[in-house]
Amino acid sequence: MADTTPEALARLRELVSDDLERTNRIIIEQLDSHVEMIPTLGQHLLNSGGKRLRPILTLIAAKLFGYQGNDHALLAAVVEFIHTATLLHDDVVDKSNTRRGRATANSVWGNKAPVLVGDFLFSRSFQILVEHGDLRVLRIMADCCAIISEGEVMQLVASNDLATNEARYLDVVKHKTASLFASASQLGAVAAGRSDEEAAKLSEFGLKLGIAYQVVDDALDYASQSDELGKNVGDDFQEGKMTLPVIHAYAHAEGEEKEFWQKCLEEDEQPEGSFERAIALIRERGSLEYAMGKARQFAAEAKAALEGLPDTPEKQALANLADFSVDRSY
Repeated sequence: MADTTPEALARLRELVSDDLERTNRIIIEQLDSHVEMIPTLGQHLLNSGGKRLRPILTLIAAKLFGYQGNDHALLAAVVEFIHTATLLHDDVVDKSNTRRGRATANSVWGNKAPVLVGDFLFSRSFQILVEHGDLRVLRIMADCCAIISEGEVMQLVASNDLATNEARYLDVVKHKTASLFASASQLGAVAAGRSDEEAAKLSEFGLKLGIAYQVVDDALDYASQSDELGKNVGDDFQEGKMTLPVIHAYAHAEGEEKEFWQKCLEEDEQPEGSFERAIALIRERGSLEYAMGKARQFAAEAKAALEGLPDTPEKQALANLADFSVDRSY
């Protein structure tokens, strides 16, 4: 039976606890720099209570195939560095003040330092990969970083644009978020020396998991509490992000409703009470239920991608993670 409780995530971590500890040691070692701002700012975000899902995916995928070496921990550290770099850049672009309940780096140090430290983390990641010496791994992560960057630009272009439809939104999600989930999962299979076919299954799992996870994140911005979510609810609305609940609500809006969305998002006019009105309209149109239905569809596709892989506790843990991704409140 699938486990969708928060304990499912804890059990997933337990399966790779030693490997995750090794990964954390590598992260600390590789953050070292004679430029004091780099480890200080990097540690600020790395220690802010993140779930470490992406590096865990690399570790659990390798363990699924019985891998006994150490390379997967090194690759998991690279995955976390790249994720951390994107968060530093995201918070500057989005002008975010909190993440995971703590002040963002840009709210503490300003915009310049987080951007530059993010650049350092990207650069250090590729130093590690070059030293690792596996061109297959290097290609996966180089492609992934390019795709993520494309996704960031795609989201920027789509912001405040009510012409953004569901297909365009999902394309942004695939690039900006799901691509790293996919690469993290694929790296575990590659580290274990598995075939391209098996690695592709893990990549497909990660991609669909990442889409489901982001769709839920976007829905929670209109359905959760700030202390649960780890960020200020309503941030997406204030930033004019075209997420699935908004896209669905606008597509089914009529008359004055359409004018409301146009003023709030395209014209960036949000008088007091606008966010509460947005939530009410989203609920009236069943847009949260629609978004969650889509998330469950992608979670089911993620689990289907695991078919044919070894029946191990790790495989079950990944399936549970797919279920947890759509049944969480944070």
